[in-house]
Amino acid sequence: LLRGAAPPPPQRTARRRRRAAQQTTTMFRSQYDTDVTVWSPQGRLLQVEYAMEAVKQGSACLGLVGKDGVVLAALKRQPNELSGHQKKLLKIDDHLVIAVAGLNADARTLAKVMRTECLNHRYVYGAPLQGARLVQDIADKYQRCTQTYVRRPYGVGLLVACCDATGPHLYETCPSGNFSEFVAVAIGARAQSAKTYLEKHHKTFKDTPVEELCTHALQALAGCVAGDKELDAAAASLAVVTADGQSRLIEDAEVQKYLDLVEVEKTAAQTEGMELEGGASA
Repeated sequence: LLRGAAPPPPQRTARRRRRAAQQTTTMFRSQYDTDVTVWSPQGRLLQVEYAMEAVKQGSACLGLVGKDGVVLAALKRQPNELSGHQKKLLKIDDHLVIAVAGLNADARTLAKVMRTECLNHRYVYGAPLQGARLVQDIADKYQRCTQTYVRRPYGVGLLVACCDATGPHLYETCPSGNFSEFVAVAIGARAQSAKTYLEKHHKTFKDTPVEELCTHALQALAGCVAGDKELDAAAASLAVVTADGQSRLIEDAEVQKYLDLVEVEKTAAQTEGMELEGGASA
């Protein structure tokens, strides 16, 4: 400061400090996110975290395991009003289906690898490939991209539903190379609403047949719809993998009957709640 000049007001000084801190933080992060193989001082791989963020921004999908099979549900995204909806459920083998959250292009690449592995196993051994082995192979493929500087991580998360000799299973894969088995799980944008529903009802799933699991899946998926929109048959899709090793995709008009069942159950629950309130007030 010049001699005799008044000091700057405290608000201006605080703004300068905040601006300097923001610039320092930005520069600090940019030093460590230019390559997937570079560790930050906090022990983080920032590009892997960015890939995981791409999964969180993808359209929501979820899965549930019941007593006689596994159900997947996915919210299909429409890029614009004149285009069709992107497919989020992909059949890999008769006994195995995946749901996709994140970059569809990356998912197609991984799906091709998974189909090849299943086909080779059937050709050599004459039996379907066990789901856990396939998921571990795909997780290893994810992980290799986090250790090679010439490649970027896969920006997609998968839910893998399968029924093999060991029973029904549901797995989730992550761009970091981790994978886990779940009774029920949801990933993608606004998935927390679906997770809340699944956590509330998951204890009943193990005794629930596949047809009822489909209604549970749609009820959970309805909370992931953006804004004031409602879930409709064009935006929802279901996949069912049964204990006999067979799978089927349920899309478009076939989904409508399950949506009608959800609406009937919702109306019945509202009517019952109104009757209980009326009885209590009386």
